[in-house]
Amino acid sequence: MTERALPGIEIYPHVDCPDLSLALLRKQTVEALPLCLACPGSEVPLLGDLDEVEINLTSDETIARVHEEFMGDPTPTDVITFHHGEIFVSVETAEREARNHGNSVAEEILLYIIHGLLHLNGHTDLAELDRIQMTREQERILRNILDGPAAQ
Repeated sequence: MTERALPGIEIYPHVDCPDLSLALLRKQTVEALPLCLACPGSEVPLLGDLDEVEINLTSDETIARVHEEFMGDPTPTDVITFHHGEIFVSVETAEREARNHGNSVAEEILLYIIHGLLHLNGHTDLAELDRIQMTREQERILRNILDGPAAQ
């Protein structure tokens, strides 16, 4: 039996991100992928079956439209994940929230991507205990990426 290849990662900036290295973000996301896969959640994990994960870096306005259309909530949010492997990340929310989490904007965006990857691997954050576990895992993975060999 052959091992399935990891999903490809595509990052599409739909907003200006002048201080963000898309190459580094992609490299870090690729590095986070097996760490997320090694930590399945309680729901059906889909991440390992995907051919590609598409990450869209968007504005608050765009993510609010997506949030309203698919979840009935017209407010902006940090990240929205779809089971078919599409992740929307609000760069503007990351810019606002980074300082609150002790992260740079680039680190905050990576945190949101890891959050989306964990959702694709069966994690949920609807119940408090699940949210606590998911937050713990995403922070652990983020620290591993930022403090590991790729950080140099």
